[in-house]
Amino acid sequence: MAVDSADGEDAAPVTCRAPAARRVDTLLRTTRGPVVLRAELDDGRTVTLVADDRLFENRALRHSGAGPFALGLVVPRYRRIVVDEYHHGFDASRSLAGATIDWTLRTPWGWGILQLAAAGVLALLAAGVRFGPIRSGIERRRRSPLEHVRALATALAAARGHDVAVGLIVQGLRRRLSRAGRASRGEIGPWLEGLAPAVRTPRGRMALDSLTAITHRPASAEDVLQAADAVETLWEELTPT
Repeated sequence: MAVDSADGEDAAPVTCRAPAARRVDTLLRTTRGPVVLRAELDDGRTVTLVADDRLFENRALRHSGAGPFALGLVVPRYRRIVVDEYHHGFDASRSLAGATIDWTLRTPWGWGILQLAAAGVLALLAAGVRFGPIRSGIERRRRSPLEHVRALATALAAARGHDVAVGLIVQGLRRRLSRAGRASRGEIGPWLEGLAPAVRTPRGRMALDSLTAITHRPASAEDVLQAADAVETLWEELTPT
């Protein structure tokens, strides 16, 4: 006997004849009892009885093991199973970009990402605006060759290499005045005497005489500095402006 209890007012006892079951298998059981039964009837038919229809809900099929279980109930008996996945969000009109945009616009995390992106764009725009005129770069002047000569002379004088310092100073002037840019070989004295016709000012002749005298005697620390000054004067005298 079965009772239809869909509506309390229309409830009435209904009598029906149920076929006898030859075999009953329990396919799913919980702590409260069996949930899914499969019965083999005497006439050869098979009936599957499910006590909880939540096994076939979209959420259960998608996020639990109910999907494989439901397929296992029908797969052995049918060659093809057609599933309408529209309600699972897999309709033909959707794409990865569309799903991303939909998630961004419909979730709080998506709106948070949009706000962070907007703040980043505004920060870049604010950082790119220049306030005030363009400042010129720092002008860097290279040390002149004569300044290098004076620094070298001071270093060698401190090391008590006075004669070496004077020789290097004169060789530097000789190299700069040569056409090839390299110091020619030979004695320093004759070369200094050969500069006399080209020196025309009293200041230049005094510097040449001082440098010639220094090269003919043991040099001191003061001689090194005087040689550097004399070389600077001769360089200005012999270099065309």
